[in-house]
Parts: sequence; C-alpha cells; structure tokens
Amino acid sequence: MTVRVWLFAVAKELAHADFVEIDLPAGATVGLLRKRLPECCASLGPLASYVLFAVDRQYASDDTILRPEAEVACIPPVSGG
Repeated sequence: MTVRVWLFAVAKELAHADFVEIDLPAGATVGLLRKRLPECCASLGPLASYVLFAVDRQYASDDTILRPEAEVACIPPVSGG
C-alpha cells in the first residue's frame, strides 16, 4: 500500500514538499513508517526518531496500524519561547 504522509514545519522545509508517499506492506504500523521515512526522503532522517505522527487527526503510537486511506501527518518537534 502507498501511504501519503503530510509534512509540517521543518519537515516540510527539509523535504521541499508538502507530502511524501511511502510504500508499505499491508498491516504496516507507524513504527515501520518511522523506519522507512529516511529511505523515502533522506533529508528527513535526522528527524525520524523525534517526530510525532497523527493518523486520522489523532496522535498515534508506533504500534498503530495504518490503513491505505488513512490521513497521516508528520509533526516535528517545535521550539521557541
């Protein structure tokens, strides 16, 4: 299945794109998505272990199973004051 992952903030800037598409096997989890993110877009590699993922507008853990039609967002950590 192909999962479209919407990018925000610094992830969007690093990838120079609004989203990336990642091929995953059926029944894949957010954890596998996290591992495959740098393979899809090498510039996102440094963020992969720090980003949060939301699936269908709810924060998701690494064991969340992805569906092909799920809305997935990659949310990097933010800083500021």
